[in-house]
Amino acid sequence: MRLPFRVAILGAASSGKTTLAQALALRYGAAWVPEYLREFCDLRQDVPVASDQFHIASTQVAREEALAALGGRFLFCDTTPLMTAVYSIHYFGGIDAQLEGLAASRRYDITLVCKPEFAWVPDGLHHEEEDVSGIIDSILLNELARRGVPYTRISGGLEERLLQVGHLLGD
Repeated sequence: MRLPFRVAILGAASSGKTTLAQALALRYGAAWVPEYLREFCDLRQDVPVASDQFHIASTQVAREEALAALGGRFLFCDTTPLMTAVYSIHYFGGIDAQLEGLAASRRYDITLVCKPEFAWVPDGLHHEEEDVSGIIDSILLNELARRGVPYTRISGGLEERLLQVGHLLGD
């Protein structure tokens, strides 16, 4: 096992990714990589366009690598370039070659997919319409299958999700 053990946490908006990543980091005394897209939207005071997608994903990766270099047993990643690719499919009609290459090159020890079962909460400029969560979830599951990426579906309240992940991590 390479260290840190990388856990990808994927899902549509309001599916509980950030809450789960933070709680796992606290529980395991580990680092977590926040989603750069939130910061990008806050800094720009605008939503991203197609030409921003590779920058967003590559910045996410750079931050992940910087935290991984610090070591530790686990690294919890609140999104990956694959989620950027999923949003590119939905909002821009496809994935550009640079983003596809980056998404295809990333490997995680475990991939978790948070079920979109929480009430949708608008999140400033970083948001999507409430009815898009199911569409994004479907695109994500299709992309995981197309790429042959094994994943575990995570559902329920936070404590239930923590138990599910704990079983995967050997607790």
